[in-house]
Amino acid sequence: MIWLIGFGGAMGAAVRFLLGDFINKKWAQKTKLYMFPLGTWIINISGSFLLGVIAKYHLSNSIEEWVWYFVGVGFCGAYTTFSTFGYETIRLIEAKKMGMAIIYVLSSLVVGIVFALMGFNT
Repeated sequence: MIWLIGFGGAMGAAVRFLLGDFINKKWAQKTKLYMFPLGTWIINISGSFLLGVIAKYHLSNSIEEWVWYFVGVGFCGAYTTFSTFGYETIRLIEAKKMGMAIIYVLSSLVVGIVFALMGFNT
């Protein structure tokens, strides 16, 4: 199982990097709110939804155990990122963007939980 988790984690980390980079480059070009970490926000929200979906099937024994380890533990564990969320929040505060930092933190928590619940109830 450790190899499934590791491979899923490697894929999740790669997708997170590529998608986050793509979103942030597109976002920065189209708005003056370039400091808002939209890439991490979208990744964490979509990862919450995916983990909600996979957790539902795991808890109801509707998927094989290896799928849970690969997708839920490995991919989602590496795809979503609390450390980057914390770092980006600190960067916003240091840049004196307190309002944006508060919006980022609160919307990440609330929307992330809502999307995990939506995924679980899918």
